[in-house]
Amino acid sequence: MKHYIIISICLFSCTTTFSQEPKQVAGDRDSRRAALLKRFPESDTNKDGVLSARELAAHVKKQQNSPEMQARLKRMLQRFPEADENKDGKLSGEELRKYRAGNQNKGTPRSRRNNAPRVVATVPDVAYGDHPLQRFDLWPVPDARKPTPLVLFIHGGGFRGGDKSLLKRGLVETCHKAGVAVAAMNYRLTDTGPYPMQMHDAARGLQTIRNRAKEWNLDPERVVCFGGSAGAGISLWLAFHDDLADPDSDDPIARQSTRVLAAGAMNGQPTYDIHTFRKWFGVPDLAMGPAMPAFYHIEGEADINKPAVKALMQDASPISHLDSDDRVSVFMTYSRPASKVTRDTESAIWVHHVLLGLKLKAAMDALGLECTVTSPDIPAEKSPYDSLEDFLITKAKGIQAGE
Repeated sequence: MKHYIIISICLFSCTTTFSQEPKQVAGDRDSRRAALLKRFPESDTNKDGVLSARELAAHVKKQQNSPEMQARLKRMLQRFPEADENKDGKLSGEELRKYRAGNQNKGTPRSRRNNAPRVVATVPDVAYGDHPLQRFDLWPVPDARKPTPLVLFIHGGGFRGGDKSLLKRGLVETCHKAGVAVAAMNYRLTDTGPYPMQMHDAARGLQTIRNRAKEWNLDPERVVCFGGSAGAGISLWLAFHDDLADPDSDDPIARQSTRVLAAGAMNGQPTYDIHTFRKWFGVPDLAMGPAMPAFYHIEGEADINKPAVKALMQDASPISHLDSDDRVSVFMTYSRPASKVTRDTESAIWVHHVLLGLKLKAAMDALGLECTVTSPDIPAEKSPYDSLEDFLITKAKGIQAGE
């Protein structure tokens, strides 16, 4: 979301600086505003279908002052205190932008997906299968005297892209200070094969880590996982799905558990069933997102009512596996405030909608299970955890919230 905020600021500064614009510049500006309006329909406060300069400025200001953004700036200040240029103990968006700009050319490795600094793994590219994407990176806690808990990151990308290098730079340091190891995992994408390949890859990777836990001084019983979007869905699927361990297998890796203590989800989906999406949003003709056909190996709308496909959609949905035997905790965070979903809403909006988290929370509340949901509409202050990182570390270490 912060990328969109930066774009919005740029657009606003351009529209207020030039009173007369070439037609091409004005056209480009209008097309960018239209694209922004599709992503953030709530910014159109007068509901005229056009994002004015005043509405754009108000949207930017609201995003900058949102509890989520303020919490993010607070965390960034803890990680990078030198970014506080005026030394007032608060980090502004402008100070963070200048700090990042000043560090762009220092030779830090970059990730594939964006220009963020890449975290170089202590134990890189450990194979858990034969495919090049069946790999994970690992950061054991240096000089730990006893086996440590583990936080496992699973990247997003619509099951079509993404990479384990998307792990945020500060997480490893934060976890290590708390005595918790970190891993980041790749998995085969839908250009290789459909569901359940992606979930089963993550399960096999987790089993491999557990099988070699002694080698890396890890506690195999204390593992939590998290991810964004598709990675969030995989994390929830592992959290709720019956254990895939085969105690009678000749393969020692296959005998390991695939369950986790807790799952964190950033803009995550508890369902991948288009029928459920339509029901939850009250939009019976909601179109499938572009990632769904490859995920299920179907042609499109004509296939979604086939019994085999409907069964597959149910099985792929984490919430389908939630039951009274589960003991897992979940923390879900969403970037956008709740907005009305219609048949014209872009899938990038509704597939990351906070309603999805609230639906899962209702289901978990009914079972007496802990589920926290935060968004710009649901401030993090209402959560017993300071952040997603705090939740993951708390659950991995087995301590009570606030300790």
